[in-house]
Amino acid sequence: MKRITENTGRIVHVIKTTTAMALLMLAASCTQSGIDNPEITQEELHEHISFLASDSLKGRLPGTEEGRIAAEYIGNELMSFGFEAFEGGAYQEFEVVTAVTAGDCKLAIGDKEAVLSEEFTPFSFSENGEHKGEVVFCGYGFNIDSEELSWNDFSHDLTGKWALVLLGDPEPRNPDSKFIPYAGEKSKVVNAKDHGAAGVLFVSGVGFDKKDALTKMKIDQTGATLGIPVFHIKRSTADQILEGSETAVVASEPTIAALEASINEKLQPESFICKTVVEGVSEVEFTRVNTQNVVVYLEGNDPLLKDEYIMMGGHYDHLGLGGPNTSSRNPDTVAVHYGADDNASGIASIIEIGEWLAAHSDTLKRSVILTAFGAEEIGILGSKHFTSNPPVELDRVKTMINLDMMGRLKASNDLFIGGVGTSVEGEALLGELLGERELNLSFSYNGLGPSDHAAFYIEDIPVLFISTGAHEDYHTPEDVIEKLNFDGMVAISDYVTALALELINAEDPLTFQEAGPKKTVNSNRRSSVKLGIMPNFGQSDVKGLRIDGITSGGSADRAGMLKGDVIVAIEGKPIANIYEYMARMGALKPGMTITVDILRESKKEVVIVQLSNE
Repeated sequence: MKRITENTGRIVHVIKTTTAMALLMLAASCTQSGIDNPEITQEELHEHISFLASDSLKGRLPGTEEGRIAAEYIGNELMSFGFEAFEGGAYQEFEVVTAVTAGDCKLAIGDKEAVLSEEFTPFSFSENGEHKGEVVFCGYGFNIDSEELSWNDFSHDLTGKWALVLLGDPEPRNPDSKFIPYAGEKSKVVNAKDHGAAGVLFVSGVGFDKKDALTKMKIDQTGATLGIPVFHIKRSTADQILEGSETAVVASEPTIAALEASINEKLQPESFICKTVVEGVSEVEFTRVNTQNVVVYLEGNDPLLKDEYIMMGGHYDHLGLGGPNTSSRNPDTVAVHYGADDNASGIASIIEIGEWLAAHSDTLKRSVILTAFGAEEIGILGSKHFTSNPPVELDRVKTMINLDMMGRLKASNDLFIGGVGTSVEGEALLGELLGERELNLSFSYNGLGPSDHAAFYIEDIPVLFISTGAHEDYHTPEDVIEKLNFDGMVAISDYVTALALELINAEDPLTFQEAGPKKTVNSNRRSSVKLGIMPNFGQSDVKGLRIDGITSGGSADRAGMLKGDVIVAIEGKPIANIYEYMARMGALKPGMTITVDILRESKKEVVIVQLSNE
């Protein structure tokens, strides 16, 4: 192991290492026992980021050995100051999906076998299994019966058959098309499944995609399927299925191009039975790995207030080596995405603030939880896991402060703080604490946002999201330590320390109030139906959709639905997962009165809900 040690206290910058053991040894050498200097310094901030954003940690991808070593470094540092682990340990393990690939998939059209990834590919929500049967062309796969639109592509019996369905809708260039709410692939699969289909074959018309590119399999943390095999096939493959078929909408033997053109021109449904038998085998493989949150606490001293907690956290994971299956802004570049600002900077500040708090622990009234979340970059999964599996009752967490990207303070000294409206007192407190500090505060009042604090807001916990904002190096290999403003990091960390200390020792905690919606999902981009819930997006062994949050005054709230209820049917039609929920909701309209079947503490109940657009 080669190292360069600088004369700056205890800085160790990793240049190269070859084994995980060497990394662990280095992490141990960076962690000191006890508190030598509790003040927040540039040197110590630099040290933490040098380790976390080093070449050796390879971008801290969730589920990797390097990600685990990063977590252990953070945990060791905090516990060396006197922070303790809850029962179960300092590392809260959970599972994430890091890749989805096609396994041994097959598709035979008559006696011709299509080539995987060249002529067909499964969707990531395809059920594993095989089916052989006839094919029915089902137009765009719509089943619409509303005041403004009526369209049914399922005039033939689909029991035990494949449905061949066009992607998109008949008005591809109309941004205000009435078809848009019904054009999602999952909605169409649910329609076909409702009519007995044993599988779905999607195909792109020329108007939808002239290049006829096959869909890319998308990572989905739920791993949920729609219960039947679903493939995307090339137009040439679909035309093979259509050979010998007869339909009145085109004069000659039908092709996908001709059928799409005819339907789009006439705006009329079209379906017919094809004469070709298709045999398909779907095998979708999810790569699942374990990652972890770091969770430690420092007990307060007040006999009454020590049972309340002020929480501070940030994510430590990043994008690894980047590439096309990550959120890298340079998806064609495979290189270490260092994440020095995002979010080694926030974690470094948390470590240093934790050191200061531990050195002054005898002055703290409330208890403090410090967290470093894993898997934020793939959907705030670590914070969601924490709120679903909290080490203390969540109503004892009185405020959550989220530090994400703290290292790029500009010359204007602008500091962004989100979630300010989630408490009655937040804005005034932030202003009072500013004092003579040369920081220009910029507020956002909404509780939701693209970071870990969102998971706490939906649990009715006041949140404060502190950041210096995005920049051109965001999610690229250029987010490196050399571009950080360490003077700015010290100034912000000092301010956040004062904020944390005030919250820890205040006579009364912040008073929660709603600030913006508690849900981030709309079933379709033009759908105006809102049930008023925050769906659960994690993996679950329970069939149905668990409700993680209820919007006060919304449709679900008025109907008496509760957080923790599991929706298993809408209007008598089954809901197995988030996909089917979204599809069912997309077919509904504001003002409708519907039945929702729920499981509440394993007991089935039926709730009557009047839908609104609020």
